[in-house]
Amino acid sequence: MVQGTPFLLLLCLALVASGFPFPKCVLTGTWINDLHSTMVIGAVDNGGNFNGVYHTAVTATSNKILKSPLKGSQHSANTKSQPTFGFTVNWNFSDSVTVFTGQCFVDKNGKEVLKTMWLLRSHADTIGDDWKATLVGTNVFRRTQHEKE
Repeated sequence: MVQGTPFLLLLCLALVASGFPFPKCVLTGTWINDLHSTMVIGAVDNGGNFNGVYHTAVTATSNKILKSPLKGSQHSANTKSQPTFGFTVNWNFSDSVTVFTGQCFVDKNGKEVLKTMWLLRSHADTIGDDWKATLVGTNVFRRTQHEKE
């Protein structure tokens, strides 16, 4: 076994140097987060832009929750295996907007995961209410099992 170790090391180095394809995380598809909100991200174009739909499972309003459009951009669309991205959701049922930023990862089990941070901006009636109009948080999204595009 000791004689094989240098060979395996050389093989691994050769695969890395040759551009051996590591698992790629792809944004396109259906995702669910830790709060059971879902989103569908459409195809990412050559410029890294994408559109989709977000359906939140949580809200602070008494309005009926509606699916809302999202628009985003992925950095280095065709070159990174675990790209960074950002998107905005314009909520159809309230006077608020949320921006998400994050990175698409492939975990040690080969599963795709989106790690995100978000800012939600709600309408403030006065400048005095501005202090409570922005919320911040994080979400982890996992690809739904029934779909991979």
